[in-house]
Amino acid sequence: MSDKQAKLARKNLDKRLSPLRAERILTPSRGWTKAIREALGMTTRQLAERMGVAPSRVSAIEKAETTGAITLKTLRKTAEALDCQLVYAFVPTQPLDDILVEQAERKVRNELAHLNHTMRLENQAVSVEDLEGQKRRIVADYLAHFSRKLWDKE
Repeated sequence: MSDKQAKLARKNLDKRLSPLRAERILTPSRGWTKAIREALGMTTRQLAERMGVAPSRVSAIEKAETTGAITLKTLRKTAEALDCQLVYAFVPTQPLDDILVEQAERKVRNELAHLNHTMRLENQAVSVEDLEGQKRRIVADYLAHFSRKLWDKE
């Protein structure tokens, strides 16, 4: 994917996800399956019939949902039986561009700290102003070229 395509993809994702970021949807402590089923006045046996499974399976689904051990496939099937739509998304806590800038700054800060330490040991320390200028240039370079190295482990 080219830099321009990646930037456009980020902008489109941010636009679609920003309303969700503002929402803060909290999962019911008993899980969505049980909360919706009970709100509809549906018994475990009735949901089991709609899903074509044994009532014990519905209990297992509700328990697995609360522990995080449920699959998306099972959630989809359960949602359909409850006349619901399963919504699955990763919602960034901040705009994607901000995440990139923070990562670039973190990476550059670590790189320059190591370099500055080495230069100080060799009596070639760089001024704070020069370090800041270099930091800004490297961050801008990472962001301009959408470098995959940005996410490499330090």
